[in-house]
Amino acid sequence: MISDETEEGGRVVLVPTPIGNLGDITLRALELLRAADRIACEDTRRSGILLSHHGITGKSLVALHDHNEARRAPELVAAAKAGELIAFISDAGMPGVSDPGYRLVQACLEAEVRIEVLPGPSAVLTALIGSGLPCHAFRFGGFLSVKSGKRKSAMSAVLESGETGIFFESPHRILSTLEILVEIAPKAKVCVARELTKKFETYHRGTAGEILEWFKANGAKGEMVILMNGV
Repeated sequence: MISDETEEGGRVVLVPTPIGNLGDITLRALELLRAADRIACEDTRRSGILLSHHGITGKSLVALHDHNEARRAPELVAAAKAGELIAFISDAGMPGVSDPGYRLVQACLEAEVRIEVLPGPSAVLTALIGSGLPCHAFRFGGFLSVKSGKRKSAMSAVLESGETGIFFESPHRILSTLEILVEIAPKAKVCVARELTKKFETYHRGTAGEILEWFKANGAKGEMVILMNGV
């Protein structure tokens, strides 16, 4: 068993990154990234932009994404065991939340390598607080399925629970998803949070029917979080 009280030294640190605005990163995260011996990134090119923006250069960047995480994780664990400080950043927000990171954490636990998680940006919580929907009990379901039947089941379940449901959704499917919502709960309270923390950030709040009509009239662009509550 590994304790959180392990002395400083080799370890793997999961570092949240901005979900849109590059300024939304903590001083502690920047300090850690500057100190890291190597930085594992979901996309080295995208992460390179963030690092360069904050003057962090000359770092060894290692790609770690959904397609290579199982293979790459043991390499990073071995480096941490040898005393290296390894940072992992996903493309945006908290690593492991609909992003790579879970397999890396599991590999660390199995090898008894210290894990550290820094607090920081999260599209899930940002959207929840800004939605105006109840925050005392909520359920995050990740990305809604591309299959309409599974989308309907997922949304029906959360609406029946009385909790606020939170899902990531594609702008290409938002109309279809809202049409399903109108079918099962036309008066459900809904919020679509779009382009969070970016220049064109918007929150669209209303009933399922009202939000559907707005997007039919205005179109849908950008990254979206859809929230719903049936009470």
